[in-house]
Amino acid sequence: MDKNIPQNTSPSVTAIIVAGGVGTRLGGDIPKQYLPLHGKSILRHTVSVFANHPRITQILVVIGEGHEQDYRDSVVGFSKILPSVYGGGTRQMSVYNALQSLSLNDDDIVLIHDAARPCLLHESIDALLLSLKTHQAASLATPVTDTLRKTDGEKFQTLIDRINVYAMQTPQGFHFGVIKSAHEKLKGQDFTDDTSLVSEMGIPVFIVDGDRTNIKITTQGDMMLAEKYLTPPALIPRTGIGFDVHAFGDESSFIRIGGVDIPHTHKLKGHSDADVLLHAITDALYGVIADGDIGHHFPPNNPDYKDVDSGYFLQKAAKAVWNKGGQIIHVDSVIMCEAPKIDPYRKAIQHRVADILCLAPARVSIKATTTEQLGFTGRREGIAAQTIVTVMLPDEV
Repeated sequence: MDKNIPQNTSPSVTAIIVAGGVGTRLGGDIPKQYLPLHGKSILRHTVSVFANHPRITQILVVIGEGHEQDYRDSVVGFSKILPSVYGGGTRQMSVYNALQSLSLNDDDIVLIHDAARPCLLHESIDALLLSLKTHQAASLATPVTDTLRKTDGEKFQTLIDRINVYAMQTPQGFHFGVIKSAHEKLKGQDFTDDTSLVSEMGIPVFIVDGDRTNIKITTQGDMMLAEKYLTPPALIPRTGIGFDVHAFGDESSFIRIGGVDIPHTHKLKGHSDADVLLHAITDALYGVIADGDIGHHFPPNNPDYKDVDSGYFLQKAAKAVWNKGGQIIHVDSVIMCEAPKIDPYRKAIQHRVADILCLAPARVSIKATTTEQLGFTGRREGIAAQTIVTVMLPDEV
């Protein structure tokens, strides 16, 4: 036992979840920690692990600037959440900012975890906390079993001895006084994880056997594994319908439909960019969770939404569905107008809608029709759009 560890029988346990990254390689415009996984954001899955563990006292999430609403959507309903802090230019700076915001005793426990590791087991947290009763620092890790070789970029070269070689995981656990001191003394240096800092201070880090399911989601393959490792809730199908109309407005060189700018003589009249198709899909998604309509969430008299890209509305509606545990399965839309001709741009619209909703394009149907010169669309006074969405939702929603 380390003699200098105060023997507090019940130190508090704070989980710091590092979610300040801006990487969007997995999901278009969406940072990976906010991508849907079984209908919930990756971050919500990760927070849930700690929120439902009886030994965790409080949870502090480090977020990126501009991600405030995504973060709030991901943690709604959890009671152990502290006010978030903003990250820095590096992971090390992000953790430093988090530690500086905490008021803890030196012997209280801090667990530092990657937001992109949602498959963490409670048993792993238990083992880590047990080791911290007798050690100042500990980390989950798994022994390397694959053969390791260095290369020159083209050819294999030296073999690396894998005996006693471990792959580091998170959470990594520390007594608060130890990890805060390490970050303060080594601020500005470049360390890839928190155990490296305390090791630099001469403090040994105890190895706690991790589980190989505790993967860090980086690639699409990792997402597929995480979907298998996490048990999905029982889901039932629901449908929502959306309908929207916009009149033609000022003269213009283009009109925006489905997020695509199409050559035309007039644009549509509206407070935002008046994208009639995206508005209809947005309404359908809010309808499927019985949460009002687009006007309720984005009032046309609110100056914040003046000329805004309607893709923003659609993305917010999709996140509302994901945060209810929903999975968007299919979108079927029809655009009603005499002009412009939609078919030459149908595939571009299909791909834009799919990108916003993080769907395969094959799950987005875009159709167009005229009204045989009948009604306001037939008189070329405006455009209408109708959408039906199919969503799988937990039975209790």
